[in-house]
Formats: sequence, structure tokens, C-alpha cells
Amino acid sequence: MVQEENSEAQREKLERHRNEQLIDYNKLSKIISYALRHDPLLFEIEMDDEGWVDAEKLLETIRREKSEWSDITQLDLIFMIKNSEKKRHEYNNKRIRALYGHSTPQKLKKISSIPPEILYHGTSSGAATKISKNGLFPMGRQYVHLSVDIVTAIQVGKRKSRNPVIFEVTALLAHNKGIKFYKGNDKVWLADEIPPEYISKTSL
Repeated sequence: MVQEENSEAQREKLERHRNEQLIDYNKLSKIISYALRHDPLLFEIEMDDEGWVDAEKLLETIRREKSEWSDITQLDLIFMIKNSEKKRHEYNNKRIRALYGHSTPQKLKKISSIPPEILYHGTSSGAATKISKNGLFPMGRQYVHLSVDIVTAIQVGKRKSRNPVIFEVTALLAHNKGIKFYKGNDKVWLADEIPPEYISKTSL
């Protein structure tokens, strides 16, 4: 379902994409469905009470999944939804949500918990210098997203860079010093922020 009108230029662009088959919208729909229904935290997206996510935040992640998706826009989301037989998604006011099939709670529950001793964060080399100096901040999201192991951190980091930098976070020590952590799921923990003294680069 789409509740925004397109200009003539927008319609022409979408028609060109369809005719030239520049994007496999079926594959795009499936990866977006997985992100929205089953593992939003692994894709570093956060839902509101009704399952809506910021479409641009979602696209920031999806653009890094495949080279042919590197320049997709919200217009492509509109086209994908309008031309999908299964009607998996709804788009409105620059937000998108899955209409059915969720296997994960939609709302993030902010309940402070004791974290594992070590957590990890994957990022780009461009962001790494700032993180080493200033620490980790949500950067437009509600929380800092942390991974429970290096494999997951690499997976997340590769959505930001082909050669991600992995940081080790002494989470339990930070928790004991008053930093709050929240369990997102089995692979992801969240935090409001992480000061630099609890962060160090790790060798891959």
C-alpha cells in the first residue's frame, strides 16, 4: 500500500527501471521483508509501536547489500510496493513497514540488562577515527547497535564498508561503571552511548 503521489518525472524513472530491468524488485522485496519482519536490529533499523521504520534509514543499509542497489531511492520502494503481487509492505510519509509475517517484536523494549563481557561494533574506516576519539553514539538512531561476536560485527560492518573496522567494547566493565545496555535479540545489544575508554580496535 502506498499513500503518496508521484510526479511525472518520478513515474518516468520508475518506468525506465522496470523496462530496462535495472533492479530485481522481487529480490529487493525479499531482503526488505527479511529486515522488517525478522531481524531489523541486524540491519540497524528501529521500529515504532506500529512497525514503521524510517525508509531512508532502511535504504542506507540496503544500498550496501548489492552493487545494483547502490543508488535505489524511496521511489524504488514505491514502485516495488505498487507492482508486488503479494503486497508485503506499506509506505506512507517516508516510512515503510511489513504488513504481516513478523517473527520479532516490533517495539524496542528499553529494559537495562547486564551485557556480555565483550561486545563488538563494525563500522567503516572513515568513521573509525571519530569513534576512537569520541566513542560510539546513535548517529540518528535511538541506540548504538553492538554485536555479540566478531562474525556478526563483520556482517554489519560490510553494509558500511567493503573492509570494515571492528571495535571491541568492554561492555561488562562499562556496565559496572554506569553505562546502560539493553538486549535487542540473541545477536544484538543496544546502548545509549559508549565512551571511548571502553572501545578498542580489534585485529581480524
